[in-house]
Order: sequence, then C-alpha cells, then structure tokens
Amino acid sequence: MLAWGISTGGLIGVDITSATVKLLELVHQGDRFRIESWAVQPLAEGAVVERRIRDMESVVVALGRALEQARPRARRAAVAIPSSAAITKVLSLPRGMSDDDIETRIALESDRHIPFPFNEVAFDFHRLGVSARHADQENVLLVACRRTDAQLLTDALERVGLKLMAVDVESFAMERACRQLMLQTDPEGGACCAVIDIGATMTAFHIVHEGRIVHSRDSNIGGRQLTDETRQHYRLTFEEAGLAKKRGDLPDYEAKLLGPFRNGLVQQIMRLLRLYYTTAGAREIDRIVLGGGTSLLPGLKEQLARDSRLPVVGANPFDSMPLNGAIDRAALTRDAPAMLTACGLAMRVAL
Repeated sequence: MLAWGISTGGLIGVDITSATVKLLELVHQGDRFRIESWAVQPLAEGAVVERRIRDMESVVVALGRALEQARPRARRAAVAIPSSAAITKVLSLPRGMSDDDIETRIALESDRHIPFPFNEVAFDFHRLGVSARHADQENVLLVACRRTDAQLLTDALERVGLKLMAVDVESFAMERACRQLMLQTDPEGGACCAVIDIGATMTAFHIVHEGRIVHSRDSNIGGRQLTDETRQHYRLTFEEAGLAKKRGDLPDYEAKLLGPFRNGLVQQIMRLLRLYYTTAGAREIDRIVLGGGTSLLPGLKEQLARDSRLPVVGANPFDSMPLNGAIDRAALTRDAPAMLTACGLAMRVAL
C-alpha cells in the first residue's frame, strides 16, 4: 500500500529532482504552518533521470548534505513519485463498503484499472464522498504506481535515517502548494492563475482555479539545457557552468546564450497559454505565477509580462508563514520558487 496516513509533529517534504534535493520541514500551528527548517543541495549529473533514481549513492550523499544543512527536528518525511509514474482514477463503488472491502474489490478488478501486473503494484485509495449522480454510490480515488518506484524513494530516505510517512503524487503536492499560493495572492478566491514550474529538464504548466489544478501540460524545456550550452560554449565543467549561469558574468553571455534561451522559453510558455485557450480555456487567466529554479533567470519575468500582457509574479508559498527564529527569510525567499513540491509534501502534516 502507498502510505496516506500522517502522524502529529513536524513533517519533512523531500523533493528529489534531476538537479537538486530539497527539504522543507513544516509544523502545523493553529490554522497556519510554521517553517522549522529547509535545505537545497545539488545532485550529481545523471543521478536522477526523469524523476527516477539512477544512482542511489549520489542521492543518499546529497540527502545527507541537505539534512546536515537543515538540521530538522523531525525525522518523519513525505516524498512524491512523478505524475507520469502514477495511475489515478476515480471509481464509483457501492456505499457502505468497508476499507477492506474496497481494497479487495480493487485487487480483484485491478486489470480494469491498472496497466501492469498487480504483484508489481503499490496502491492506495481515498474516499471522495457520495456520487453526485447516484446516491447509492461512493466516489473513491485510486492511486497506484509500480512498487519499485516507491521502494527506491523509501530506500533513499531510510538510508539517511528518515522515516517515510507518505508517498504522494507530484501533482497532488503541487496542487496543495498552489492553494497556499492562492491564499496569499487571491484571498477572496475566484481568480484563475497559470502556475509555471520551470525545472532543470521539464516545465510544468498548471491552470489553478479556486485552489484546484484544472489543466496541466508538460514541456521538455528546462534550465539544464542552458547549463549544457554554457558548459560547451565556454568549456567549463558542469559545476562551473551552473555557477556561471547564476552569475551571468561571462563574456557576451546575454547575447550568445541567455537571451536566445530566454526567448525560446517565453515562446514555449506562450504556446502553452494558447493551447490552454484552444483546448480547455473556459476561464480567462488573471496572472502568471513563476516557479522552479530556472524562473529566476534575469529578465524572464519582464519579458513574459510583455508578451503575455499579464501580471507575472514569482512563486513564494512561504510569504505569510512564520519562521523558526534561526532561518534567514531572505535566503529562503531566494529558494522559494523551486520549493513548491517540497512545500506541498510538507503540508501533509495538517492532513
């Protein structure tokens, strides 16, 4: 079974991407979250490919460094499998079934819902309530993945002394973080925002309305492309190229690499916006929220605002959260756009 239960106390959201390991520790304080600790550590190239662990030793080393940096009080953690690796389906089942009955029913009918052998599956379910169409039926959300995907994450956390409390799905964690963003940017509700999470190898495009993700697309463009171009053009190591990209002080960097990459990224985002309006755009977008480490590229917000004619803001789900007194808010704010998934995972402490 996938783990949905959450214990009391603090919870660490662990986001393992192709470029970094991110940790965020939240505790539930009244009706708010308090940030206890956080850390971001780089990963060796190729350690994680398409959000799947390929080099366990490198991931464990990076997790260890992140824990040393954060020094969290909690040891309970939540992680996420990539949305592409998860099967999610809403089932309509007779009301009154016990949890054991639902589990047995899913197992018996697994070939109807899950496209791989049941003995390779980890799954869980969540009751959504009575069906709006049939009063004698209950909607149940089924979530499943290959057991090996969940086991790799479990092994990585256990090797650094963390106790796995939940395996989530990345899109669920992102939706939780988006609700937090909307509470800050749209306290009255009703706004429709495009949340664009620009990672190392992938850009995730979400339309969020009333705290729910109502449309999603992925695009194969990310900051790693610019790092690789920087490395090749200036004959740098991967680590040197990453640092140089952040500084932006290489000769002719803006004209030769940064400007063309930024133009291509904005063009792709504009294509995603047009595709939304063509296929699912029942609601007008009020603003764009930029997340992911690559969202901090110089000039990106300004260029996207000009081309889209929409307000563009950086994602910071931590803006209204109180902090542990030892945390540097300015440093946390710089990392905030890249920590949406980690935030959504740690927010499970309140569930």
